[in-house]
Amino acid sequence: MDMGVVELTGEQGEDLALHIQCAFRVLHVDRVLLGSRDMTYVRVDAEAEAFDNFATAYDDRAALLSRVLGGARPKIESVLQDTAGALTLKATRGFSVEVFPDRSATEESWRAFTRGGEHFGFPPGLVQEFAADARP
Repeated sequence: MDMGVVELTGEQGEDLALHIQCAFRVLHVDRVLLGSRDMTYVRVDAEAEAFDNFATAYDDRAALLSRVLGGARPKIESVLQDTAGALTLKATRGFSVEVFPDRSATEESWRAFTRGGEHFGFPPGLVQEFAADARP
């Protein structure tokens, strides 16, 4: 699976980024707008090189969602993380992001951060170790 990227605005107006390398979905109220499995489906009119040419269901839905979120400018209201790495971001205007680490390997599943700021993620030790190594 490739990486999903979601960027939202925090409570103090800061830009927050979420890089996701596991199962996830973006919802509006109770409807899934985009899911990580959308990356595995080729667009109906796409050629055999669809995955190289960004012609998957994910690419189409992500482009539409980017326009919607750009207009709505939702702000994060709450963040909930459990001990196994599941993460839920609730935002204004009925938007939310649900992240679900779905592998037993100790690879990075997700990372949340402000540009130039502290990094959080799962598994926590791996993410903080990597973030410290990446700083100048």
